[in-house]
Order: sequence, then C-alpha cells, then structure tokens
Amino acid sequence: MHIVAFGAGGVGGYFGAKLALSGVDVTFVARGAHLDAIQKNGLTIQSPEGDMLVKSATATDDVAAIDPPDYLFFAVKLFDTEAVAEACRPIVGPDTTVVSLQNGVEAVGILNGVFGRNRVMGGTVGVATVISEPGVITQTGTFNFITVGEQDGAHSARGETLVTACNLAGTTATLSENIDADIWMKFVMLSALSNMTCVTRLPIGRLRETPETRAMLHACVAEAIAVARAHNVALANDAIEQCVTRLDGLPDSMVASMLHDLNSRKPLELERLGGATVRLGAAANVPTPTQAFCYNALKPHINGA
Repeated sequence: MHIVAFGAGGVGGYFGAKLALSGVDVTFVARGAHLDAIQKNGLTIQSPEGDMLVKSATATDDVAAIDPPDYLFFAVKLFDTEAVAEACRPIVGPDTTVVSLQNGVEAVGILNGVFGRNRVMGGTVGVATVISEPGVITQTGTFNFITVGEQDGAHSARGETLVTACNLAGTTATLSENIDADIWMKFVMLSALSNMTCVTRLPIGRLRETPETRAMLHACVAEAIAVARAHNVALANDAIEQCVTRLDGLPDSMVASMLHDLNSRKPLELERLGGATVRLGAAANVPTPTQAFCYNALKPHINGA
C-alpha cells in the first residue's frame, strides 16, 4: 500500500507517521524548513504515549515526481484545497482514492469537482497536535481517531482496507455509513471551538468554567446544527447534546489549531469554518448571530495580520 500525505503537519504528518512506522509506504508532501528537517533528520512525533521517529521518511515538495498512490490524504488548510487539488491531478491514477482529512463541510465537494465523486472519500480525524519545530510534531492529548466513508454510505473494499491499515498502525479507525453527518458533527464542534478560543485567546477549560462564554459556546453549536438541518443533513435528534458532551470532554488546555495560526500571524481558515456557518445559514435563512459576531471579530486577522 502506498499513501501520499499531502500536508505533513499535525494531521497528515501524525497519521502518516503512524502508518509509516507500521510498514506502510508513505510519501509526505511538505515545504520549507519542515521539509528540510524531515529530509535530514526524519519525522519525529512527540507524544504522551511515547515518542516516535520515522527515520528514513520519504518527503518531497515535487508532486510531479510521485508515483500514483493507492490513497491520497488531503490534509492541507481549507483555503489551499483548490490549488493543491489541481497540482495533484497528475498523480491521481485510475486506482487512487482521494481522502479528505480536512476541517469544514465544503472540502469533499471541492475535491469531487476536480477528481470526480467516485474517486473521493470523506473523512474526519481527532488528534491534538502542533508542529512544535521543523520536523517535529507534538501531540498534546492522548486521543487519536480517524473516520472515513463513502459518500453513498457503502461498505467498500477500499474503505475497509484503509480502516484496517489505520487500526494496525495504532489509530482507532472506523468506516462510516453516514460520513456527511460525521463531517458536519466535527464541523459543528470545531466551528464553536475555533470561534471561541480565537476570539478570547483562551483554552476550552477557561471558556467552560465561565458562564457567559459557556453560553456562547452552546449558542455556536446550536446555530451550526440548525444550519446543517436546514441543508437536509441527517443528524441525530440529540446532536446538540452530543456536540456539547464532546466539547466538555476535551482537555482543559485544548485550543483550536486556528488559534495557533492566529498567534503566529498566519492566514486563518475562518472562511471555511465560522464563515461557512454564517454563509450557509444566510443561504437557508437561518440566523447565526453568535457565529456572525465571532466571524466579524476575527475577519481583520484572516490574512495573517
């Protein structure tokens, strides 16, 4: 099995490293100092469960030189999706499956438009990681899971093969029968987390213990769930309670990756997270006042300023 992890950061780098250490042939696509460090020293994962080193990691920034893989993991920022998808056209062969491991609810649709719906699987992941220095990814929690699924809910051989490989690599992997709902549930939680940790510059623990910000977290969740239902996404009746329970289960120190970008003055995924909630809500005549407040407050920083 050959997997290309496009984006060797906290998601692509972490899950790609675990697969590589289990014996899977993984090619990491990275750039800049991170790429240089991986090529010189390998890819290091610092984890509470023990550090890992992919000593001879295959890493490149030359996409055209890569042979068509069995699976192409999309783990890039949402605002890079279109450009990266076009760059990957030459390496998507007749047997390549494209798997989106990105945040947001619009990535799969973008990839469908480039590669065709039959080549694309949706996915969600759960892991708390950050590139702590070039060539080093630090995991700040102990959870790591990945859920993938066919867009029509089928139990496909390619889905089963990928899930088996991930489980053997030490990741809790599941093949979903309703990946669209899974992606939306992750999106609801992440849009609330990213909005609130970025607006306040505080971790989730402080937000949960303060009644006013806890109420805002709940409002962000409820607004996004209402938007999903208005767009005919089949969510459980207790979807709001499920999302709040997940948020309550996060470590007190947890922040959204977007806060790391904000503090580093990097471009934000705002348009595809809180911005998407507001935009999709407006399209369905669903009010999203709390999400809109957060979006408006963060908009001046969207380009990294």
